[in-house]
Amino acid sequence: MPTEDFEAVARVAAREVEGLRLEFIDGVIRSKAMSDGNHGEIIQWLTRICMQHRPELWLYPGRAIKAQEHRAGRAIPDAALVPSEAFARQGDWVDPDPILMAVEVTAWDVDAHWRHHVVKPRVYAETGIPVYLLIDRLKCEVVVHSEPDGARYETVRTVRFGREVQLPDPIGITLRTEVLKDWVR
Repeated sequence: MPTEDFEAVARVAAREVEGLRLEFIDGVIRSKAMSDGNHGEIIQWLTRICMQHRPELWLYPGRAIKAQEHRAGRAIPDAALVPSEAFARQGDWVDPDPILMAVEVTAWDVDAHWRHHVVKPRVYAETGIPVYLLIDRLKCEVVVHSEPDGARYETVRTVRFGREVQLPDPIGITLRTEVLKDWVR
């Protein structure tokens, strides 16, 4: 399916079915799981931290991006950290070049591990996003991917909830993850 056709399908689906968000990765249409209240709390927590430490950056929740080689894919990270106003005057699917960090928070669905630990790191690395932050509520871990080489991230650091983790350059923020224990099942 051509990317333009997918975008038309995604617009109709979002208009007709409340909460439905579609992604187009590797030529396959996938639905993105609905987020729950704790998912939203985690994004708010991260937003506050980013605003305190890097006020020139903005954490945009759920912004749809052009992804993969030749920007043929379409992905919707739970949040994207970019310089303020980087997405101004862009359409539904934004150019990923200004994205410094993509963020995903695991959902409670059957393919969460495969999507967040296999597909999304590859997609974001192919896209050239410097940092991919995964907050894995299933395993109670924070996984920081960095140094994309165009196919994968060369550096991956995993810490359990409750430990500190450094988000590498170009982010340069330390996360204290104890509070994440409050937002798991």
